[in-house]
Amino acid sequence: MLSAIGAKDIDALFRDVPQSARLDGPIGDLPLHAPEMSVERDLARMAARNLTASDTPFFLGCGAYKHHVPASVDHLIQRGEFLTSYTPYQPEIAQGTLQYLFEFQTQVARLTGMDVANASMYDGSTACVEAIFMARRVTRRKKALISGGVHPHYVHVAQTLTHFTDDEVEARRPVLTEGAPGDDLDGLIAAVDGDTSCVVVQNPNLFGHVADLSPLAAKCREHGALLVVVVTEMVSLGAIQSPGEMGADIVVGEGQSIGGGLNFGGPYLGLFACNQKHVRQMPGRLCGETVDAEGKRGFVLTLSTREQHIRREKATSNICTNSGLMALAFTIHMSLLGEAGLRKLAALNHARACQVADRLAKVEGVTLLNDAFFNEFTIRLTREARPLIRRMADDGILGGVALGRLYEDDGSIENCVTLAVTETATDEDVNALVAAYEGAAS
Repeated sequence: MLSAIGAKDIDALFRDVPQSARLDGPIGDLPLHAPEMSVERDLARMAARNLTASDTPFFLGCGAYKHHVPASVDHLIQRGEFLTSYTPYQPEIAQGTLQYLFEFQTQVARLTGMDVANASMYDGSTACVEAIFMARRVTRRKKALISGGVHPHYVHVAQTLTHFTDDEVEARRPVLTEGAPGDDLDGLIAAVDGDTSCVVVQNPNLFGHVADLSPLAAKCREHGALLVVVVTEMVSLGAIQSPGEMGADIVVGEGQSIGGGLNFGGPYLGLFACNQKHVRQMPGRLCGETVDAEGKRGFVLTLSTREQHIRREKATSNICTNSGLMALAFTIHMSLLGEAGLRKLAALNHARACQVADRLAKVEGVTLLNDAFFNEFTIRLTREARPLIRRMADDGILGGVALGRLYEDDGSIENCVTLAVTETATDEDVNALVAAYEGAAS
């Protein structure tokens, strides 16, 4: 093999890896071999050190949410015909896969208030970058503005994937004003000009704030820019106005909170929807409904602009995937809920979050920053939040995300914590959380 590729020796294969990054022997004190049962015991012992969401009062959010997923969802997606299918390279003989993807697209389009949705993407952050790339194709401009309320992980992914392109990503800093933390919508509106390809804004934003994006959408239309709205908590769309109704041109999001567990970060599900007039610039693939030669209903790939299907230079994306099994989980859970069920679930989340916010706002040393939120809100403490959150975790309470973790270079944020409250929070969980913050204040 070395001879065939013209390499002198094995080391030549690694010449691009810096010497400082190479191992000079086995990793740590791991044995070179071990019996299978010993490996199982060792791995189980390490896994037991994790503090899992089901074992503790859990109030973490910021892009991944603990919701109850009915056992029927997991049971159905593990059926062999679903579990083993991936991407329909010969789509017309995979009618079952195409049908549920068609149903999935319909659900996402209705949730987001958009005309059309694709058959899923990898996750929310990469879907966000694909929206930036799509806006450039549509407007033939390079400058993307990203609001300060967008999750910094999404911003970092955008900066990474545009690093070797000539796209210009201008990420604004969050503004933690009381009432509307995160976004400076007036400043964002003022920044839109004739060079702007798109404005990316999250709603509800990282800090939980819910905003009316209609004025921003109007300014984008005035200058020919596209409004991209990020939604990381899809359950919120059972309670608040959809991005499409506010004037969004593209909606992207993370679908994990419907049908997906936390799973230490994956697999998750990217959502992508847009207006009909821009559909041919949409990445990924689109399933459609038709009839066969006998007049029977059938499903096809109406658009398939991935590099697996067309010439690479014609592809609109090369980082997207179908994430078919997660799309199916989303579809089943959404079907079980129905519209009425989703609205009830959203109302329960909001009511529970309001209850917790009201109680924490009365704790000495705690300031509630939000005046409008869904199931997530931000508080400011009188000192740095990270040590307190670590102590809570040591005591078995995951009491929120200390924002200093996400903004390590911003001293104005290190005292802040974002908490998410879903239908899974019991009265006992809430009492334990409030007691922990009261204990910290005293």
